[in-house]
Amino acid sequence: MNSAYLKPNVNNLGNVSLSKFNIGNHTKESNNGNNNNSESTNGNNAADKRFKTLPAAEMLPRNEVLGGYIFVCNNDTMQEDLKRQLFGLPPRYRDSVRAITPGLPLFLYNYTTHQLHSIFEAASFGGSNIDPTAWEDKKCKGEPRFPAQVRTRVRKICNPLEEDAFRPVLHHYDGPKFHLERSIPETLDLLDLCEKAGV
Repeated sequence: MNSAYLKPNVNNLGNVSLSKFNIGNHTKESNNGNNNNSESTNGNNAADKRFKTLPAAEMLPRNEVLGGYIFVCNNDTMQEDLKRQLFGLPPRYRDSVRAITPGLPLFLYNYTTHQLHSIFEAASFGGSNIDPTAWEDKKCKGEPRFPAQVRTRVRKICNPLEEDAFRPVLHHYDGPKFHLERSIPETLDLLDLCEKAGV
């Protein structure tokens, strides 16, 4: 196995990035030492704002480190994702996508074919309307249907994973649904599966 894919002891991560995957210390915990922040006095800090847009069932636990992210597409939107080197999600994912930092491993799940495409990485910080012309909403001209966006680049082209191959390593909720936010161990397991799938 490639040494870059060895599973770390996540209890000893600190502020160190994990090899070339830049799986760093992206925790969702608040900074309890700073009570002078006006957001802290309201009981809301930047990390807590993410939890207002997605139900708890769709997120990693607050103390979990963000290790990767799965974006979703269909046959119609996949080509635009790849051509623009831009992944996007609906508005309710805006705050969740803002936690993405450059170098974070990304995956693209095509729900039409039930395949997971990889290996991508974030080429920018996650944000809103990075490219407002992408996936234009026909009802609201100038507005994208998927404003929670991140620029991407290909890290390594692997054969797509069939759903049966990657489902066992994902945390599920509400039947077949899985979290888009991935923990470090889940991300490393997905990266291992992608490597084994070959080119």
